[in-house]
Amino acid sequence: MNLVDSSGWIEYLLDTPRAEWFAAAIEQRERLLVPVIALYEVHRVLSRKIPAEALAACLNVMRMGLVLELSDQRAVAASEVAQRHRLAMADAVMYSMALEHQAAFLTQDQDYQGLPGVHYFPKT
Repeated sequence: MNLVDSSGWIEYLLDTPRAEWFAAAIEQRERLLVPVIALYEVHRVLSRKIPAEALAACLNVMRMGLVLELSDQRAVAASEVAQRHRLAMADAVMYSMALEHQAAFLTQDQDYQGLPGVHYFPKT
């Protein structure tokens, strides 16, 4: 399974030069996990950059993966992950969901660097 954080989705959906780092994971739809918090963050960023119709299409691409809701059990697990790894709430939610599903976690966020299961691509 693969879980791509919001920054990776934004690179992919805007087709930046860094999109290729995330493309293989995203395009394996049957293995793709999409936390609802990623939908929120991508919407928040892209709503300032692209027209509403294009934004709706981007979110529909994300929905082709398995969308993971934030349940009470997942919230508690994320809190524990946040404390253990000193992560912010949204970061902890996404990472704990990756851990729950034993998924590869692809990111550009240095806060995850060195954590188990993380594939970190530093921004240059």
